[in-house]
Amino acid sequence: MRVIRGRAASREADRDVTAEMLRRTAETGTPAIRAWTPHRQVAFGRRDAHAAGYDRARRAAEERGFPPVERSVGGRAVAYTGETTLAFALAVPVEDLRVGLDERYEDATETVLRALRGLGADVEGGEPPASFCPGRHSLRADTGGKIVGIAQRVTQGAALVSGCVLVDEREELVDVLVAVYGALDVPFDPDSVGSVAAAGGPSDPEAVARAIEEGFADGRETTVEHVE
Repeated sequence: MRVIRGRAASREADRDVTAEMLRRTAETGTPAIRAWTPHRQVAFGRRDAHAAGYDRARRAAEERGFPPVERSVGGRAVAYTGETTLAFALAVPVEDLRVGLDERYEDATETVLRALRGLGADVEGGEPPASFCPGRHSLRADTGGKIVGIAQRVTQGAALVSGCVLVDEREELVDVLVAVYGALDVPFDPDSVGSVAAAGGPSDPEAVARAIEEGFADGRETTVEHVE
């Protein structure tokens, strides 16, 4: 398995790293995992881009120092602080686009759950009501706040299972998400935001990234590559 570490110099280049990872897995059949801290941003989903308040939401993000971007997978808006909000992306080969979707979701959810519990975080499956980027494949702290959201995209020859992990800086995330979801007129409860640190785990995103890498590698031989 290929392990990709680091982030590129710009948000656009960083997206290209993940896209290339997916393409290479489709071509070679070699799975790859990437866990990293993306640039500071609010990533809007397709539904957001068609909402009446989208322009207001983008301005709200910019006013708080979060450059707005649009992503091709996932649902509603997700914020990354640039420091302690982690992303992960797992590229796996697929032979039939119609097979394995639910299994990949279940495997990824369980893998991240074990990784966070192994770091001492009290987490469980599910998410609180009115949370950011709502979806069935989420993890939350035992006491409530959502910590992980997971999405999936399937292309010819490979699937990309990706997600965000809120490691720390909860208050800053709450501030921008309240403004963004308010502009989009989408229900959002500030108390639905959690973090690994608040759940008893580490506040160091590198520690969380390495645990997630090891979980997805699952004992397989790995080759580490660094983003230039």
